[in-house]
Amino acid sequence: MGIEVYNQQNAVTDDPYMLILKLYEGLLKYLSHIKNAMDDDNVELKFTYINKSIAIFDELRNILDFDGGDVAYYLDGLYLYQIETLFSAGIDDNVNAINQVMKVVQGLIEAWKDETGL
Repeated sequence: MGIEVYNQQNAVTDDPYMLILKLYEGLLKYLSHIKNAMDDDNVELKFTYINKSIAIFDELRNILDFDGGDVAYYLDGLYLYQIETLFSAGIDDNVNAINQVMKVVQGLIEAWKDETGL
């Protein structure tokens, strides 16, 4: 569902490395929308973007290659933790938690660019 949600607003790429980068970048966009919705006290919009963000994390989990080693297991746990953080941040209106998820995603983007040369 995550890729479908993201592709509704963005062009699809055939490059799997670029697709993952676009998913990470989409997460950053959605996370900033969550913060804006919190600032505006817009509960419906906040949970719309939390759900979209969770859908992307779910998609990232679905495409992990667990035969590739420990990195997939690490990323799976990291993605799950971000999902849990988003759930509680939505309930508590915790902007700091959203900022923390954004920091993690920014780190993932930097690591992914370094790894793939994008």
